[in-house]
Amino acid sequence: IWLVGDGLSIEEQQKAPKGTLFIPYSPLPPKRIRKDCFYHYTPAMSAPMSLQNLHSFEIESRSMLHIQNWLPRRVMSAWPVAGIIHALEGWNEHECGDIVFNIEKVWQASLKHGFRPLLTPN
Repeated sequence: IWLVGDGLSIEEQQKAPKGTLFIPYSPLPPKRIRKDCFYHYTPAMSAPMSLQNLHSFEIESRSMLHIQNWLPRRVMSAWPVAGIIHALEGWNEHECGDIVFNIEKVWQASLKHGFRPLLTPN
């Protein structure tokens, strides 16, 4: 298992053993160049069915970021999910860089509001 960021090069991917699982921790996933390896989604969660107008939100936010649409339907990147959870809970804390709010508290709030983690893709 390799945890990878935006800067993963093709040369670095070539060094991975067959069957490696690449898990990105940044908004942009690595380019899929290996057919003998597995690529997980960028940090994301499945949205609750109660969330409406999700498709228009995702399309608009992705086009603003110039990011291609690589997530499955009704799945949102972790960053907008965090913003929604902060708003639903009435939190005024801002997370930036290495400053992170109580992770367990955010995780429990995410689950409480119906967001679910993604499974590893086949």
